[in-house]
Parts: sequence; C-alpha cells; structure tokens
Amino acid sequence: MPELPEVETVRRGLAPAMEGAMIANAQVNRPDLRWPFPENMAARLTGQTVQTLRRRSKYILADLSSGETLLIHLGMSGRMTVSGDPLGRFHHDHPAPEKHDHVVLDMSNGARITFNDPRRFGAMDLIETAHAETHPLLAKLGPEPLGNAFDGPTLAEALKTRNTPIKSALLDQRIVAGLGNIYVCETLFRAGISPKRRAKNLSGHRAAALVPIIRDVLTDAITAGGSSLKDFRQADGELGYFQHAFDVYDREGHPCRKPGCTGTVTRIVQSGRSSFYCPSCQR
Repeated sequence: MPELPEVETVRRGLAPAMEGAMIANAQVNRPDLRWPFPENMAARLTGQTVQTLRRRSKYILADLSSGETLLIHLGMSGRMTVSGDPLGRFHHDHPAPEKHDHVVLDMSNGARITFNDPRRFGAMDLIETAHAETHPLLAKLGPEPLGNAFDGPTLAEALKTRNTPIKSALLDQRIVAGLGNIYVCETLFRAGISPKRRAKNLSGHRAAALVPIIRDVLTDAITAGGSSLKDFRQADGELGYFQHAFDVYDREGHPCRKPGCTGTVTRIVQSGRSSFYCPSCQR
C-alpha cells in the first residue's frame, strides 16, 4: 500500500494539472471501489474548480469551489496519472482507455487525470470541506510527521505508556499519521532501535530523537519519488527510486550497511507484517 512519500509524490505530480483548473467533465465508470462512490459523484465534480490539492496522512484531498472536498485513497494498487499538457505548449494525445480506469477527470486546461485501480481497494468520497477533518477516515489520525505539531516531546509522551513493540506503535496512525511498514523499518534502522523493543521502555530522549530521523527518512523518500515495489507509479507514470536506497527493508540475508557492523539483515513477523532489521546494531 502506498505510504506517505508515495501519496505526497502523487499529490505533487497532480497539483500543476489540477490546482486552479476546472473539472470540465468527470466520468465514473463503475458504482464503487472499496466502498460505493458518493451519490451523483460525476455531476457533483463536473464544473467545479480545484482550489487546493493537499494531503492528510495517506489521503489526497482536493478542495473544490462547490464547498466539497474530494477525498482519494489509492488503496493497494491505485494509480492517478496525468496525460495531456496542462501548460498548453504541445499537443499530446491521451492514452487509450484501460480496463481498470474507474474515474477519469478531464480538466479545463487540457489535462486528463485517470484513476486506475486493478484490485479496487482504493476509495473516493465527497465531503464538506469545512468539516473534512471529522470524516471517519480522518478524525482519529495523529499529527503529520512533517508538520509542526509533531515534535520530540509529543512523540515521547505518546510512547511512554505503550506496551507494544516500537514497530507496532509507530504504525499506529493515532500516534503519527502516514507511516507504513517500509519507512518504520528504515527509521528504526537509522535510529539503532530493534523493532522488538517495547515502546514504553524507550527513554524519553531516545523516543524524541526518532522525530528528526522519521522526517529525514520521509524527505529522502519523497525526493526519490517514493518506493516502487509492485504497483506504485508517480503521476507521470514513472517509477519511484527509494527502493534502491533501502538499508533493511526487503534485504533479508544481506550484510548490514552500517559502517563497521558485521551483522546480517533479518526478517521477523510482527502482527502479520514483515519487519527487517539488523540484530547486531539495533537494540
């Protein structure tokens, strides 16, 4: 499933084609994805201008001139791609429709935004912009890891009573929003913390020190265009490249990359998910 860096990469790719442009025509090709689409979704989108395209955790939010917000979740295999030339400099034909093109937005600037989702685990909803944060998918989310509300004391306070492994705690979207399996593994490696360590057993100083490491990992991943392991593509259809910089994720049996460490990356299963780490230098 795309994590924060992948979703942010898509948002940044979509923004030049969508922000400030009107949805000239919206085409919805099926009644549902993971859940049913909102009633009259195509009609409610058509003719509306996208005022702002933002991200909350792993969701893309398009604020519309109608006072509604289009909430988008990519699910396991969802892709949003841009075709055409929104700057009007060249003529580009749009690609032929594909079987799993479930929602197509033709923008007033000539761009076409296509939501393709073979597994149909993605989702879209229309909600009142003024009350977007109360939507069931957003209401219980913790602070954004790249935002000002996420700092060392906040994270240390959230972890100090958690009797779960630190890996599980950082995956809890109520503690910090947007982190997923890949980037928690990479964060804990950089921090030298075992994914098995109980969150409450981290000192306040060590817990607080995770904040800049989390930010660095996410920033590095966004700069690389996210990680493409299976289905993820950027908005222009290109792959992300951060998977080539993984220190531990999906590197079971490979030598640890920490200078001076002679350990080997190990995989364990925690709560049904694979955790990759170096037992020699992560304690």
